[in-house]
Amino acid sequence: MTNHFVEKLCGYSPLDEEDIAGLLALTGRPRLVKTRHDLIREGDRPGPVFVMMEGWACRYKVLPSGTRQVLAFLMPGDACDLHIGLLAEMDHSIQTITPARVVMIDRVDMDELMARRPAVARAMYIAQLVDEGTMRAWITSMGRRTSIERVAHLMCELYLRARDIQIAGEESLSLPLSQVLLADALGMTSVHINRVLKELRVAGAMTLHRGSLEVSDPAKLVRIAGFDDGYLHRRSRTA
Repeated sequence: MTNHFVEKLCGYSPLDEEDIAGLLALTGRPRLVKTRHDLIREGDRPGPVFVMMEGWACRYKVLPSGTRQVLAFLMPGDACDLHIGLLAEMDHSIQTITPARVVMIDRVDMDELMARRPAVARAMYIAQLVDEGTMRAWITSMGRRTSIERVAHLMCELYLRARDIQIAGEESLSLPLSQVLLADALGMTSVHINRVLKELRVAGAMTLHRGSLEVSDPAKLVRIAGFDDGYLHRRSRTA
């Protein structure tokens, strides 16, 4: 079975056989997790490093009013919160979106591997820097992009991330995100996002079906979004 986590790290830093063996040993026993299960909640003491082996999850915060803001989408190969163990408590929650296979790596074991294998540490740090770049792109979208640009930009990002781990086709992607979840990520109402998705479909750029994304005209979608994939640092990948 493909280990998307190891493949992703190999793309960020050349790893030798011992590096890969160490990572495979840490990720060899994933747990099955049901849909909409909180891996960890805001206010909890930080626990292990979570690694998504299969399935999707999201980071989120719930406001006092009960509304939710999704902060990031996690897909196979993504690791969560390498350094949050330095803090006293979690400042956000992580929840599965689909049934998932998740590895929970004890922080002592992760720290020990990174200390022994500098290439693994470098790859992990680069992955974290890409996550931070993605967060900055989301902040920019929320602050300055129009509604249609915001939706198109997120679709471009998710499609490219999925292509990089080979879970997307030439023009399509299995996308298990409801309009409610997208609205929570994009700071929009479900009614508004439905209207924007219709605009993108009529424009011939993309169509969001139930459970899948079809990119009809990639160039047009990129133009609408004003998308530049620099923040994903795909050019730095060696694979």
